Amino acid sequence: MREQVIPQKVGNRSGIAAKRRAGGAGQRPLRRDRDGSAQSLGQRMRAILGYVPLILKVTVAIVVGGLIFAGYRAASAASFFQIRRVEIQGDSRASTPDVQTFVMREVAKTGVWRADLEEISSRLGRLPWIRVAVVTRVLPDGIRVRLEERQPRAVVRTAAGRFLWVDDDAVLLGEMLPTDQMPAFFLRGWNEEPGEMIRKENMDRVSRFLELQREWSAAGLSERVSEVNVIDIRDVRAQLAGDDSQIEVRLGSQDFGKRLKDALGVLDEHRQKPRGQFISYLDLTQGRRAIVGFMSGARAISDSPDTAINPPVGESGAADTAARSERNNQRAAADAARQNNAERKREAKPSRDETNGGERPRRARPTQ
Repeated sequence: MREQVIPQKVGNRSGIAAKRRAGGAGQRPLRRDRDGSAQSLGQRMRAILGYVPLILKVTVAIVVGGLIFAGYRAASAASFFQIRRVEIQGDSRASTPDVQTFVMREVAKTGVWRADLEEISSRLGRLPWIRVAVVTRVLPDGIRVRLEERQPRAVVRTAAGRFLWVDDDAVLLGEMLPTDQMPAFFLRGWNEEPGEMIRKENMDRVSRFLELQREWSAAGLSERVSEVNVIDIRDVRAQLAGDDSQIEVRLGSQDFGKRLKDALGVLDEHRQKPRGQFISYLDLTQGRRAIVGFMSGARAISDSPDTAINPPVGESGAADTAARSERNNQRAAADAARQNNAERKREAKPSRDETNGGERPRRARPTQ
């Protein structure tokens, strides 16, 4: 008998493929078990937090914030941030010791880390000569101050006779030192009262002073002026210098350079006359007509007929005023002359006592 061998089919449902599927199926459950454990851990944490009340969460947040804040204060107040040095830059006229003392005193209260830099900068700006102060930290224990100083523009002569520098903002800076460069002339008429309106008026005075300084320096007239009175900027008055220091020139509100030049020309002309040494003032406020005032004893006599500088049309009113002033002065001089003559006559006439040898005349008794 022949034996039949039945070959085994490959790839059927009961063969290798089945084994592969069986092996694969054996590995997948292991991965699913690991994923499932991780997911269950997160679910557990969420479940636990879900049981924590909201008020407890807020309390924990506040406690953590308080600890952070306390740590910050402790660190900022530590000796590590105490000020030990102050660096100052840009100090030329400002007092370096004053700046250092002020910064050390203010920062010592809080430490470098917590110092109020804006407040320190603002208060430093109130010190003399300081226009702007920029304050920065130099950790851990330093402060740096960069200064922008005010620029002196004029020297004010106060009512007490002090000479003080001022700037464009009408801020008094300090005394004029012997080493400072002498200005061409000084400013008078400064209002020393406090107040914002007063400061604005003084700013206008400084502006008018600088205008005069530029104009007169360009014309070469500054050397003949000692000081300028600008208490009223619409009635500027210049006090002359040198041998003419007793003479005041009244310039009005415009054409300052031309009027001063004309006044000096009139003055030089009158200096050649005998009465030139008695000149008290020159008034050019009415235009191109100069009125010269003379001192005679305790009175000032104005003299204007020979001081007209080509008066233009339209100045007849000024000329009439000068003529009336002249006539009044002439009358006063005539009255004074008559009074002096009368006094001289009385002194020259002998008295009755002198004519009788110093004895009083006796009356004759009537006869009975």
